[in-house]
Amino acid sequence: MSIKIENLNYIYMPKTPFEKKAIDDVSIEIKQGEFVALIGHTGSGKSTLIQHINGLLKPTSGRILIDDVDITKKNIKLTNIRKKVGLVFQYPEYQLFEETIEKDISFGPQNLGLDNDEINRRVQRAMKTVGMNYEDYKDKSPFEISGGQKRRVAIAGVVAMEPNILILDEPTAGLDPKGRDDILSKIVELYEENDMTIILVSHSMEDVAKVANRVIVMDSGKCILDGTPKEIFKEIELLERVGLAVPQVTYLIRELRNKGFDIPEDIFTLERAKEELLRLFKSN
Repeated sequence: MSIKIENLNYIYMPKTPFEKKAIDDVSIEIKQGEFVALIGHTGSGKSTLIQHINGLLKPTSGRILIDDVDITKKNIKLTNIRKKVGLVFQYPEYQLFEETIEKDISFGPQNLGLDNDEINRRVQRAMKTVGMNYEDYKDKSPFEISGGQKRRVAIAGVVAMEPNILILDEPTAGLDPKGRDDILSKIVELYEENDMTIILVSHSMEDVAKVANRVIVMDSGKCILDGTPKEIFKEIELLERVGLAVPQVTYLIRELRNKGFDIPEDIFTLERAKEELLRLFKSN
């Protein structure tokens, strides 16, 4: 399930006074099994780009191929593509609507025409994936649980479709630190336990540093950087120029290096910083 984006352009409200080029000649290839973080300042084109990947938006020009199928062609059945590409919007809990959690999660699988046994299997598996016990939660209203639990239900509803590609738009937005860590850990488990491609849109450099093995940076509709977290977070000045930053611990490491401490510069997670600082103190 590779994704190939070729010379993609998208213009909002063309030929009007409000015309805006949201995507500007973007070409990207994402291979099966990658965990990609898509980062950029508000208005950089991130959300517009991901809405092209499952056909919610049609490009002004350019092509998008999902598993070598050009989804920009007129005769393509996008329902088949959306079975393979799951998209979790920002604040997905606002899309919950059923009277019970079980019914809400089963809505997508039911629309696939699956039998009841398969639907039930998928609902139970999806709830387990997001860390919710089926018997404890299935009959509860999705409107009577915490914000973090609502987020889990919403993600489970997409996971129950069993997509090959999962796109998450700011999945930790608005959550407290515990809720954020819980959601991130479940996403990582989902990635590690399934042969799945994940695209994570995030403003949190700490989240990106924890989970992604590739980072794509967007600015003004263009892809300006593409590489490993190690490669991307070295570009502190460029990231700051486009309204971004690096993980806070990376700034700390830079200051320590400037003061003469022998610490590697490619540190962007607390866990790695802890290891290196303990090593440094033991050696002294």
